[in-house]
Amino acid sequence: MFKRHKSLASERKREIFSRGVTRSMLKNDLRNFHCLSQLVLSAGPLKSAPVVKHSKTAHFEIEILDAQTRKQICIVDKVVQTSTIHDVKQKFHKACPKWYPSRVGLQLERGGPFLKDYITIQSIAASSIVTLYFTDLGQQVSWTTVFLAEYTGPLLIYLLFYLRIPYIYDMKESSRRFRHPVVHLACFCHCIHYIRYLLETLFVHKVSAGHTPLKNLIKGCTFYWGFTSWIAYYINHPQYTPPSFGNRQVTVSAINFLICEAGNHFINVILAHPNHTGINACFPSPNCNPFTWMFFLVSCPNYTYEIGSWISFTIMTQTLPVGIFTLLMSIQMSLWAQKKHKIYLKKFNSYVHRKSAMIPFIL
Repeated sequence: MFKRHKSLASERKREIFSRGVTRSMLKNDLRNFHCLSQLVLSAGPLKSAPVVKHSKTAHFEIEILDAQTRKQICIVDKVVQTSTIHDVKQKFHKACPKWYPSRVGLQLERGGPFLKDYITIQSIAASSIVTLYFTDLGQQVSWTTVFLAEYTGPLLIYLLFYLRIPYIYDMKESSRRFRHPVVHLACFCHCIHYIRYLLETLFVHKVSAGHTPLKNLIKGCTFYWGFTSWIAYYINHPQYTPPSFGNRQVTVSAINFLICEAGNHFINVILAHPNHTGINACFPSPNCNPFTWMFFLVSCPNYTYEIGSWISFTIMTQTLPVGIFTLLMSIQMSLWAQKKHKIYLKKFNSYVHRKSAMIPFIL
């Protein structure tokens, strides 16, 4: 009897102990679940794994035809969207080595304008096959070569006449006659003008990387070299007569010449600034330099100063060849100025609409 009660008591103890253990385990599980849920909520929403996109690059096929005969010359394939006309010319040169890129002119249609090198294929493509017309532009030279040749010639030619080398003037007459001071001053001003041109071409101007036909180089050199020879022959001639109003006329015109040369240089420095070149260029604005204040009156002050230099040189030397050269340069620069002024009016109307192109209040 005693044993039976003892076994019943031990069974109850075991039952109570097992119930306590299960309760404590449930409490621990609830605590763990609560902590885990808090951790998940604090971590925020689950982020889906990034989907890897496989972009398909579109390729174009460029068919190049002869602009005159419309016969197919070659096909340039595997041209990507970001390729430019310059890239197409490079591939065309590989296919047809006898035509180097600067000699290749490409058009969308016969008789149309030649496409610029920076134009992308994507901007002109209507489908995956693009047809372009080829024109041989002939022998080409870089713009830097053109400018250096045009400006180096006058500098050397004038010095040859100034030194009065044999076979140009009569040596006996040259040795007898005394040179007027204006002859030396004219040589100095002429050299300053073209030395400035050469230095600005090399270190200031952002010369285009493009090319121009060889005939343009020949025309430019013929014009500048021919007029320089004519001008230098008269000014350095032993029978040259000085200006009518003497030293006063020479001094005033020489000072004005140097002022215009300085103004032209400072304007060219401003125009060469990165903010005033390229597609996103802004209209040049004057600064604390007084020579740049000409921008308040005209949109092309570099031409204004250039004409001022040659008018001063004409008055200083008082010779007919210089006057004719100044007149022709004025006509040409007025055309360039009006063309630039129209472009400025389209892009910067609020800045330019009250300005003249080259001559304040006149032109």
